[in-house]
Formats: sequence, structure tokens, C-alpha cells
Amino acid sequence: MTGLEIEITQKRFPAVGNAPPLLVYRSFRLSVEPGTFLCLLGPSGIGKTTLLNMIAGLDSDFEGRIVFHGRGTPRIAYAFQSPRLLPWRTLLENLLLVLPSTSEARERIEILLQEVGLADAAHVYPERLSLGMQRRAALARAFAVEPDLLLMDEPFVSLDEPTADRLRDLLCRLLERHPATVLFVTHDSREALRLADRILLLEGPAPAQIRRDLTVPMSREERRDKAQIEALHQQLLTS
Repeated sequence: MTGLEIEITQKRFPAVGNAPPLLVYRSFRLSVEPGTFLCLLGPSGIGKTTLLNMIAGLDSDFEGRIVFHGRGTPRIAYAFQSPRLLPWRTLLENLLLVLPSTSEARERIEILLQEVGLADAAHVYPERLSLGMQRRAALARAFAVEPDLLLMDEPFVSLDEPTADRLRDLLCRLLERHPATVLFVTHDSREALRLADRILLLEGPAPAQIRRDLTVPMSREERRDKAQIEALHQQLLTS
């Protein structure tokens, strides 16, 4: 696992067409301890995905610094909104792409497919899988690299609630077996309470500001009780 320190002096998107430049972040600071499950909660367009992209190294066009604390360079996995599975490769072949071509890698993938309940679908092409199954495959792929830091951008969006909740349970079980620091983007405040140790509420207008930084005082067992989630939602997130 790894911790990180984020100091974004400025992040700006240039003008496009008739749209003016957009200042997304200015003087933004965030510290995340190793092993934290942090949810980023806020309206669309506030910069949550942009922050993940900067952390992942996909967007280096900013002023500031992101420092990782741990042993050496951290292994980072990124679970996107879309499962991003190549349609011309089987499920097993898709997941093997993230690892060296070795017998040990294949064994690790096969174990993960079993953990996410997709062992029987290893040789199936993605188009034959439901969206929920594709999302499970994306989780397995993320954990295949044994990440120190797991970035997740609304990975359960557009699923029906029972399927999404099963995937939240699956994510928690995977983290128990394969611990990692997690930064999880969501618009769903109840989902944030269901999963996170810590919730960061971002607000606008741009540049993004931290409105509240909350610790979630619930055990994993308590999080399975929707009544307790709702009570804490009323206490913490509606005031």
C-alpha cells in the first residue's frame, strides 16, 4: 500500500472553440494515508476524474506535485467507468494483457477469475457477458497487478442497485484479501458511506474546493444495514 501527498498549484484546461479556459484546481492540497478508502464526492464537472488522471500520470499538464509514500514506485491500477475489454479477446486473454506472459501470471488471473465468480467465463468473449459480469472482470484485472493504489472512477455506474451492491460487496472482499489504498469517485453519497473510511466533498464553481472532509464511523458489518447507512447519511451529508 502507499500513501500520497497532493499539491496542485494550478490545473487549467485551455479554451476550446467558443468556450473559455477552465481553471479546475488552484491551491488544492490533499493527504491520504496508506490503506485509506477515500471517496471523492461532488457534482459532475468539478474535477474528480481529472484528479484521478493526474494521480495516475495520464494528465501531467498541471502545476504542482504528487508524491507517493511507500517502498519504491507504487503499482497503480485504474478501474474506469467503462470496463474497456477488447471485444476480439476472451476474458482470460483480456486480463492477461496487464501481466507478463508467464505461467505464474496465468495462474494469478485464473485465481482472480474464481474469486470474482467468472471462472466458467474465462474463454468467453466480452460481448456475451452482461455489464455486471464485465464490471467484475474489470475488478479482477485491476487486482491482477497487485496494486498499492487503486483508482476507481464510478466503476458501478448505470447498474441496477442489486447488481451494484453485489459488486460493492465483492470489492470489499477483494480488498480484505488484497489490501490497497483506494481513491473512488462517485456521485452517490450512499455508495460513499457504504464503502469509504473517508469522504471528501468537493464543491464549485471551479476551481474545486474541499467543502467537507469526513471520517465514516461505521464497521463493515454496519455498512450492510441500509437503515444505518440512511441514518448516517442524514447526520453527515444533509446538513
